[in-house]
Amino acid sequence: MSLPPLVEPAAELTVDEVRRYSRHLIIPDVGMAGQKRLKNAKVLCVGAGGLGSPALLYLAAAGVGTLGIIDFDVVDESNLQRQVIHGQSDVGRLKADSAAASVREINPLVNVVIHNVALTTDNVMDIFSGYDLIVDGTDNFATRYMVNDAAVLLGKPYVWGSIYRFDGQASVFWAEHGPCYRCLYPEPPPPGMVPSCAEGGVLGVLCASIGSIQVNEAIKVITGIGEPLVGRLMIYDALEMKYRDVKVRKDPECPLCGKNPTITELIDYEAFCGTISDEAQEAALGSTITAAELRDMKERGDDIYVIDVREQNEYEIVNIPGAVLIPKGEFINGSALEGLPQDKKIVLHCKSGARSAEVLAILKNAGFADAVHVGGGVLSWIKTVDPSLPTY
Repeated sequence: MSLPPLVEPAAELTVDEVRRYSRHLIIPDVGMAGQKRLKNAKVLCVGAGGLGSPALLYLAAAGVGTLGIIDFDVVDESNLQRQVIHGQSDVGRLKADSAAASVREINPLVNVVIHNVALTTDNVMDIFSGYDLIVDGTDNFATRYMVNDAAVLLGKPYVWGSIYRFDGQASVFWAEHGPCYRCLYPEPPPPGMVPSCAEGGVLGVLCASIGSIQVNEAIKVITGIGEPLVGRLMIYDALEMKYRDVKVRKDPECPLCGKNPTITELIDYEAFCGTISDEAQEAALGSTITAAELRDMKERGDDIYVIDVREQNEYEIVNIPGAVLIPKGEFINGSALEGLPQDKKIVLHCKSGARSAEVLAILKNAGFADAVHVGGGVLSWIKTVDPSLPTY
């Protein structure tokens, strides 16, 4: 469905702006009025990573007048495979600062606002209130639900995108005209059920595909042209090269945007989504060791059996010497249990500690009472034991 323009047009375009945006101006659906609306728009991009990179570049090129960037992370070499707004010389630099420099290089006429902070329940309402539209490039469920809830409570539309391996999704959530994210996903998936891109990987160019769709939707919402993805979920399969969309209906019982909302303020999103399950937290209590402690156990010659619960591709990138690869899925389906030694102390690890905690809960329930896991996983091993190993 077509919607009214989100913002009023600016008073005028300068000669330089007319020259820069001439290819927009000659499109009848955009024209002078549409470009003036883009100039007057204030858009915040949450995240300057995989999706934020193409989104920020094309929002800037399109002439969005004020472009906010919020990201507290720093550029890592592993980012460069997909986060094209950053370059080799930016490694170690704050992502928001790096992204801002690239935006200014693309279009010096854009007013760039940098937020070098983590988005939290303490600041999200204040930050969002200064913008007309939000572009969500986050990669974790807790922040996605917080972005959605803050946008709904403030009455603002936002463009959402998600990527994983070869698959992408995008939609526009605007409670005033359609469903919100909670209408589509009322509850987050169980902790550990859906791996992140850091765990499962993502095809770099997929970020460009979904990020550009997000910008396309942002332009449509701002200028009031076309039919934005309000009430529709766009699904993209890069391997099959197929796009399809499915209808998403507003849930009248939605606790946030329904007839009788029960969520009227921000909540504890980490608790709502759960970084790891309650069972994993309980199992890890008193059964977590550090990477340094694992090193000491190995050096003493303790009778231990170290298991890496990551996937084969991750193991090939970097592994702790002597660790046996048994992916988490084999513990979930039970096939790994019968082959485990009964006379050795089992030590589990993954990339950061979340997956190994989930497997630890399975082992505890199976009778391996003295099993432990490495807090911080292989990343902690690299940081505290062997910095020469590659990270990812």
